[in-house]
Amino acid sequence: MDDATPASVTPGDQPVAAPAQPPAPRSRRLRSAVTVALVLALSGLMFTANARLARGDDSRHPENLAQLVDRESDRVADLAEQVDALTAEVARLSSTGDAPAGVDPDLAARTAVAAGTTPVTGRGVSVTLDDAPPEGNYPPQIRPDDLVVHQQDIQSVVNALWAGGAEAMTLQGQRVTATSAFRCAGNILLLHGRVYSPPYVVEAVGDPEALRDALDRSPGVQVYKEYVDAVNLGWSVEDEPEIEMPGYQGALELRYARPAGAVAS
Repeated sequence: MDDATPASVTPGDQPVAAPAQPPAPRSRRLRSAVTVALVLALSGLMFTANARLARGDDSRHPENLAQLVDRESDRVADLAEQVDALTAEVARLSSTGDAPAGVDPDLAARTAVAAGTTPVTGRGVSVTLDDAPPEGNYPPQIRPDDLVVHQQDIQSVVNALWAGGAEAMTLQGQRVTATSAFRCAGNILLLHGRVYSPPYVVEAVGDPEALRDALDRSPGVQVYKEYVDAVNLGWSVEDEPEIEMPGYQGALELRYARPAGAVAS
């Protein structure tokens, strides 16, 4: 076998190596590092803010229904105090001490009592309703809903007292008028923008005997008394020799009857 003779290479034919990549400027590397650091810092701030909002730290907004009710109740109470002060000022400025010309003073006084706008003092009754004890030896068919006072229970008492000739009435110390509306949510009562918890007290000015008879005749009250016996719901009726009732201080929203088919103004 012949020895291979390496090809001759002239100096001009030597391969030329690729030039080395020049190093990146120092300022560019520094700028990139600062940019990354800023992005990480901003991300950390965003995560921290989200976490604090999730926990409710320094939040101005309530996180649940109970907080919302408490906050709105406080706000309504503040506004009600302002309304009371303004109403008293209006009454002071507009009061003349006499009925308008041509109006029977006795009729004006009776109308004010019926509307609930004037304070009333007289004998009557007080009715107290309360939830049953949460713990008790109750039958299996008794539900938690059976252990609380419901809206219809209070309505039955109020309607029975009106039917019994009540001249004026309060619920939780607030004057009840023809336009009063109350709602129960769970075991709390909403009346005129305020929140109350049991026991619930209804006071009525009138003949105590007639008011008691009206309560005894009410079908709704009789149903409530069945649960009083079954689960020990709170119930008491007391004669009161003198009840002092304030006048209603809120705005009276009145609507008047009109012929059928007439367009409301």
